[in-house]
Amino acid sequence: MTKIIQIKKNILNRKIKIGVIGLGYVGLPLVIQLINKDYKVIGFDTDKEKINTLNNSRSYIKHISNRAIIKILKKGFFATKDWSLIKSIDIIIICVPTPLTRGNTPDLSYLTTTLDSITSHFKKGQLLIIESTSYPGTTTDIVLPRIQKIGYKVGKNYFLSFSPEREDPGNQNFSYEKIPKIVSGVTKNCLQITKTFYDEVFDKTVTVSSTETAEMTKLLENIYRSVNIGLVNEIKMIADKMDINIYEVIEAASTKPFGFKPFFPGPGLGGHCIPIDPYYLSWKAKKIGIKTHLIETAGKINNEMPNWIVNKTKEQLELKEINILNAKILVLGIAYKKNIDDIRESPSLVIIDLLLKEGALVDYHDPLVKSMVKTRKYSFQLKSVSLKYIQNYDCVILATDHDDLDYQIIEKKSRILIDTRGKFRNSLNVIHA
Repeated sequence: MTKIIQIKKNILNRKIKIGVIGLGYVGLPLVIQLINKDYKVIGFDTDKEKINTLNNSRSYIKHISNRAIIKILKKGFFATKDWSLIKSIDIIIICVPTPLTRGNTPDLSYLTTTLDSITSHFKKGQLLIIESTSYPGTTTDIVLPRIQKIGYKVGKNYFLSFSPEREDPGNQNFSYEKIPKIVSGVTKNCLQITKTFYDEVFDKTVTVSSTETAEMTKLLENIYRSVNIGLVNEIKMIADKMDINIYEVIEAASTKPFGFKPFFPGPGLGGHCIPIDPYYLSWKAKKIGIKTHLIETAGKINNEMPNWIVNKTKEQLELKEINILNAKILVLGIAYKKNIDDIRESPSLVIIDLLLKEGALVDYHDPLVKSMVKTRKYSFQLKSVSLKYIQNYDCVILATDHDDLDYQIIEKKSRILIDTRGKFRNSLNVIHA
């Protein structure tokens, strides 16, 4: 018990060093928050380009400025791929990706590879926190045995917790520390230390009874959104057939002061969480003999939206007697949501792929994504084009409604404009999809 008290004192007195593994959209903001709270932090990543970029005072994430990177470097931060430095760390936080396989099953290779790389450098008294999203049981079934294998006793001379990330890139309504932090631990001691730590970092912490509960909580949050987006996307398709403005319907329904929360239709789901997390729970549910009908149906609807938009595009081209084969099409926005530069799982990529397979000549414009990087499914060799010649395209598809786009020019000069985001919801000259 004396050791637990000392660890807590060290956390409160900032006499600890923290290592954040995975310096992407989750890990890098966490690093900045920890340093802002006066903790010493080292960043770990396997990507040499990321490491060099950070150590040379530059950011690779749009909503994180170079100034923010310079500030943390001045406070002693540096990025590295030297796993041996783990032995100098007191709290290890893992923020690596947990994507899907081609068969839509959990891919925990980043997590397991990381654990295999660092366990030989563990020392007694460390706290290991998993922030990467996964199915219930990951912490106790995948992480815990690796710690026990090297002879440590979790809750006594080593500590293990799960605390799901809740980052929402580009959200201006909630600063990082204002989002309540879910904390759990494999044992009571693990939970106590983790809560003491995150109490210093976030305005509010919410403790739950087990790591499995915390893992399920994160999945519920994103599945809730997936199901409701699937619902409104399906209603959008029905409303379209009935010549009803779905946005007017949503606005009217939103006047009810109880029992309704507005969700808005779009071209499909994007990002690292909402398109992926439902499959993590579905996979786990199947393992225990339960079929997730609603979750899977919502996923199917959301995945069908790019196809629906491409079919809508073909219909509009045909009305103008234009064959989609060799038609010039401009996709506006390839980030998965507005005002960020993240294209992971973006429905825009699916739309581009489907259009290319139809034989269309496709370009894109995105003020935040100058060129496409390789993603889990796609490797397009495309760069963002200027809007200067927008009138030369047979059709323009608004897929991501960045604030920086010139909507007056887009509406005025597009021959056919297909709006998937409701930006031109009251315009009679725009096709809503």
